Amino acid sequence: MKKVLIITYYWPPGSGAGVQRWLKFSRYLPEFGWEPVILTVDPKYAAYPALDQSLENDLHKDISVHRTKATDWFKIYARDKSKVPSAGFVKNKDNSFKGKILRFIRGNFFIPDPRKGWNRYAFTKACEIIENEKIKHIITTSPPHSTQLIGLKLKKRFPYLKWIADLRDPWTDIYYYDQFYPTALSRKIDRAYENSILKSADQIITVGKSLKDLFISKTENIENKIEVITNGFDEDDFSGIQSVTPGKFTISYIGTLSDAYPVDGLLNALEKFRNEGNDFLFRLIGTISPAQKQKILDKTGDAKVEFIPYVNHHEAISYMMSSTILLLIIPDHHSNKSILTGKLFEYLASGKPVICLGPVDGDAAGIISKTLAGKTFAYNDIDPMVLYLNELNNGLNRISNNTIKEFTRTELTKHLVALLK
Repeated sequence: MKKVLIITYYWPPGSGAGVQRWLKFSRYLPEFGWEPVILTVDPKYAAYPALDQSLENDLHKDISVHRTKATDWFKIYARDKSKVPSAGFVKNKDNSFKGKILRFIRGNFFIPDPRKGWNRYAFTKACEIIENEKIKHIITTSPPHSTQLIGLKLKKRFPYLKWIADLRDPWTDIYYYDQFYPTALSRKIDRAYENSILKSADQIITVGKSLKDLFISKTENIENKIEVITNGFDEDDFSGIQSVTPGKFTISYIGTLSDAYPVDGLLNALEKFRNEGNDFLFRLIGTISPAQKQKILDKTGDAKVEFIPYVNHHEAISYMMSSTILLLIIPDHHSNKSILTGKLFEYLASGKPVICLGPVDGDAAGIISKTLAGKTFAYNDIDPMVLYLNELNNGLNRISNNTIKEFTRTELTKHLVALLK
């Protein structure tokens, strides 16, 4: 069985789409003749935004996981671990003077990101693993984009390696980039790093077509080495969880809802929906910013909304399966067509209708349309939203999940194996 070294900062007990993506690939690679060897950070030294111990159950029984120490630069922010950002300070944006200074420091003294405190330890361990286990294939996945610099350094040290760089998000075009107040010099350095990765990797993976096009526009002659492998869902994660039609029309949002996510149009639509005599429950599971929480309460009232703190992955799926419809909101930013959140694919697998707020010509909208899973609306498309809510409330437009096989983890792993070969 051939071996592939997967270098990933995010790994159980960390949680999130980045963990899910390579945890699932690692689970299914052995079925196709590849043995994954994982290199990650020791949890004692990691800066994880959230934990999910239940993900340990998804580890392949024979998988080899190597963990190293790291320098945790996030300790300068606060002793409160909740201040560790998961998406470039979007979730914990602090507009105080101190908060702005800290973001400036982050954007100009820790390029490309503070998690690069792991790199020197990871590089040393990766060299040892490559030499001892005769590895010829490596994969680096980001964010954090600093992880890609490990791959760049390994490629220079071992030119024979086949290096696949998995870029799950934009780099210098990410929607929260300007919140770090990068100087012209910092932008130049970051773009140089990004360009080096795009040029030097033997193969590049992205999660959607728009992101692929974005990277192609940045560097010449990479069209033939960049592929799309989306995120997906694992059918086993839904095993034993029954789909339930709740007694009250229930709209569920699962995930983080920061101030970057426009909700005014949705709340106006829900108000109009209620005024037409419809009863509903708006249920939000995850981390909701205080400003968004207050705005939702002001518009809907306590009787119409339920806030549930962060839950583990299994519980999140249970909430999906006990909803009437599922809500997906994409941040309002010029690059948002390329945003393809991992939870969309589990939404598809649930068989529940999806309402998406975001660019109607974006990648998420394309997948929702292709799979007949629901509808996408512009942020302030109030009347069409109300019409669709009424259709769903009256039992119309129920969907089938028979068109989503290509997004199963098994099918996606087949695509990855083709690139490794």
